Amino acid sequence: MAETKPKVTLIGKELARNGLEFIYEGMIGECESCKLSKACNNLKKGRRYRIVAVRKTEHSCPVHLNGALSVEVIESPIPVLISADMAIRNTRIQFEFSCTRETCSNFDLCHPEGLVEGEKYIVQDVIGNAPDICEKGRNLQLVELMPA
Repeated sequence: MAETKPKVTLIGKELARNGLEFIYEGMIGECESCKLSKACNNLKKGRRYRIVAVRKTEHSCPVHLNGALSVEVIESPIPVLISADMAIRNTRIQFEFSCTRETCSNFDLCHPEGLVEGEKYIVQDVIGNAPDICEKGRNLQLVELMPA
């Protein structure tokens, strides 16, 4: 699978460190009048990103304590449980939340942050069996998904 080119964005100076993963939640009101708004808000809402490089360029910011830094980010794979028959490396799937049992021990892995229902993803890696037995009796596999 081809490497994706990092995207340059801005993040709070206190958060800017290699390896940090975050979910971009979208622009907030304080950003609308900022001249750097487009540089800060150039990611896709709801997606998970990982910082791969921190640049030295500092910027003043009305939102972040001590300002913001330029960073390079890539989309980060998201661990999730899916049906075993869909868990085939390098295949494209459409992700659907299939269970509403919030008390299930697998619930967080079946509904991870950063995945959007109905969007297409690529199974980047098959990690193995679910940590616990599915309460609905489904055969689940833990995989890492990347946006298609």
